[in-house]
Amino acid sequence: MAAHVLALVCDLRVPASTSLKDKRAVVQTICDGARRRFGVAAAETDSQDLHGRTELCFVAASGTAAHTVEVVDAVERFVWSFPEVEVVQTERSWTEFA
Repeated sequence: MAAHVLALVCDLRVPASTSLKDKRAVVQTICDGARRRFGVAAAETDSQDLHGRTELCFVAASGTAAHTVEVVDAVERFVWSFPEVEVVQTERSWTEFA
Protein backbone atom coordinates (compact mmCIF):
# COMPACT_ATOMS: atom_id res chain seq x y z
CA MET A 1 0.00 0.00 0.00
CA ALA A 2 1.28 3.46 -0.91
CA ALA A 3 1.32 6.51 1.30
CA HIS A 4 0.60 9.84 -0.34
CA VAL A 5 2.06 12.92 1.35
CA LEU A 6 1.21 16.44 0.24
CA ALA A 7 2.76 19.61 1.65
CA LEU A 8 1.12 23.02 1.32
CA VAL A 9 3.36 26.04 1.81
CA CYS A 10 1.62 29.40 2.30
CA ASP A 11 3.47 32.68 2.03
CA LEU A 12 1.42 35.17 4.04
CA ARG A 13 1.36 38.85 4.94
CA VAL A 14 0.08 39.84 8.36
CA PRO A 15 -0.57 43.55 7.72
CA ALA A 16 -2.19 44.48 11.04
CA SER A 17 0.62 42.93 13.05
CA THR A 18 2.76 45.52 14.80
CA SER A 19 4.92 43.07 16.75
CA LEU A 20 6.13 39.49 16.73
CA LYS A 21 3.69 38.80 19.57
CA ASP A 22 0.77 39.93 17.38
CA LYS A 23 1.96 37.82 14.48
CA ARG A 24 2.55 34.72 16.62
CA ALA A 25 -0.99 34.92 17.96
CA VAL A 26 -2.33 34.77 14.39
CA VAL A 27 0.12 32.02 13.38
CA GLN A 28 -0.76 29.93 16.43
CA THR A 29 -4.50 30.30 15.80
CA ILE A 30 -4.15 29.16 12.19
CA CYS A 31 -1.74 26.28 12.90
CA ASP A 32 -3.65 24.97 15.94
CA GLY A 33 -6.96 25.22 14.10
CA ALA A 34 -5.62 23.31 11.09
CA ARG A 35 -4.17 20.59 13.32
CA ARG A 36 -7.45 20.16 15.21
CA ARG A 37 -9.87 20.39 12.28
CA PHE A 38 -7.94 18.54 9.60
CA GLY A 39 -5.37 16.37 11.38
CA VAL A 40 -2.41 17.87 9.53
CA ALA A 41 1.07 18.74 10.69
CA ALA A 42 1.54 22.51 10.77
CA ALA A 43 4.51 24.81 11.39
CA GLU A 44 5.85 28.27 10.73
CA THR A 45 8.76 27.53 8.42
CA ASP A 46 10.14 30.96 7.47
CA SER A 47 10.10 34.66 8.38
CA GLN A 48 9.89 33.95 12.11
CA ASP A 49 11.64 37.24 12.90
CA LEU A 50 9.50 39.47 10.66
CA HIS A 51 6.30 40.80 12.19
CA GLY A 52 4.55 41.45 8.87
CA ARG A 53 5.28 38.19 7.03
CA THR A 54 5.19 34.47 7.66
CA GLU A 55 5.46 31.20 5.83
CA LEU A 56 3.33 28.33 7.08
CA CYS A 57 3.64 24.71 6.00
CA PHE A 58 0.90 22.09 6.37
CA VAL A 59 1.42 18.39 5.61
CA ALA A 60 -1.25 15.74 5.07
CA ALA A 61 -0.73 12.01 4.55
CA SER A 62 -3.22 9.40 3.42
CA GLY A 63 -3.52 6.04 1.71
CA THR A 64 -5.10 7.67 -1.34
CA ALA A 65 -4.01 10.68 -3.33
CA ALA A 66 -7.62 11.88 -3.66
CA HIS A 67 -8.17 12.03 0.10
CA THR A 68 -4.86 13.82 0.61
CA VAL A 69 -5.87 16.47 -1.95
CA GLU A 70 -9.28 16.90 -0.26
CA VAL A 71 -7.62 17.54 3.09
CA VAL A 72 -5.09 20.02 1.69
CA ASP A 73 -7.81 21.81 -0.30
CA ALA A 74 -9.77 22.23 2.96
CA VAL A 75 -6.69 23.53 4.77
CA GLU A 76 -6.03 26.05 2.02
CA ARG A 77 -9.63 27.33 2.20
CA PHE A 78 -9.22 27.53 5.99
CA VAL A 79 -6.08 29.71 5.65
CA TRP A 80 -7.83 31.98 3.13
CA SER A 81 -10.72 32.44 5.59
CA PHE A 82 -8.61 34.46 8.04
CA PRO A 83 -9.08 38.20 7.52
CA GLU A 84 -5.90 38.85 9.53
CA VAL A 85 -3.70 37.48 6.72
CA GLU A 86 -3.20 38.13 3.02
CA VAL A 87 -2.19 35.07 1.02
CA VAL A 88 0.73 36.06 -1.22
CA GLN A 89 1.40 32.63 -2.70
CA THR A 90 0.75 28.95 -2.10
CA GLU A 91 2.73 26.00 -3.34
CA ARG A 92 2.13 22.25 -3.15
CA SER A 93 4.67 19.45 -3.15
CA TRP A 94 4.00 15.69 -3.38
CA THR A 95 5.92 12.80 -1.89
CA GLU A 96 4.89 9.20 -2.36
CA PHE A 97 6.04 6.12 -0.48
CA ALA A 98 5.50 2.64 -1.87
